[in-house]
Amino acid sequence: MTPKEASLKAREICLLAPVVPVLVVSDASKARSLAEALVQGGLPALEVTLRTPAALAAIEEMAKVEGGVVGAGTLLTPEDVAAACNAGARFGVSPGATDRLLDACEDADLPLLPGAATATEAMRLLERGYSVQKFFPAEASGGAPALKAIGAPLPQISFCPTGGITLKNAPAYLGLGNTLCVGGSWVAPSDMVRDGDWKGIEKLAREASALAR
Repeated sequence: MTPKEASLKAREICLLAPVVPVLVVSDASKARSLAEALVQGGLPALEVTLRTPAALAAIEEMAKVEGGVVGAGTLLTPEDVAAACNAGARFGVSPGATDRLLDACEDADLPLLPGAATATEAMRLLERGYSVQKFFPAEASGGAPALKAIGAPLPQISFCPTGGITLKNAPAYLGLGNTLCVGGSWVAPSDMVRDGDWKGIEKLAREASALAR
């Protein structure tokens, strides 16, 4: 998969809904119910971060949910890419980008949202062919005003800002011309997941899926 093809596929995934849930799953036995609640609530693209021992098993379970498109976040190494693909991930997300990671995703035909926080990083990815990127960490990097400023000289790049995004500040990002969607963890609070409050999570998903962009 070429970077251009990867970005086209990443754009399709980002346009499925205004919010991509960023999920840290500690108990794989809850993964399928969690995915079903989020998909039912209108958020089909799901990012499971590779930050827990249960993450890969969670991706395997979520990949079984009809209507869902599960991806792996926090991809750092080629080994992460291989493990994510074997688990059934259909896209990848990384906090930054290295040549080894980009090579691995391209070789594995895994669409990637590579992370960038500065104009230089964004330009380097664009030079390689990635026109759809993750703006991370969004709030710590200046928030929506910073992303708007980056977009002025680089209108050919579209972003999925992630990091500190909430229901309250999401509209500021979604109102920008260079934002396709946002990534956020608020739609799946850890206490709700722990308690199996799937109806509550579905309600949060519906609220998020209704955000304008």
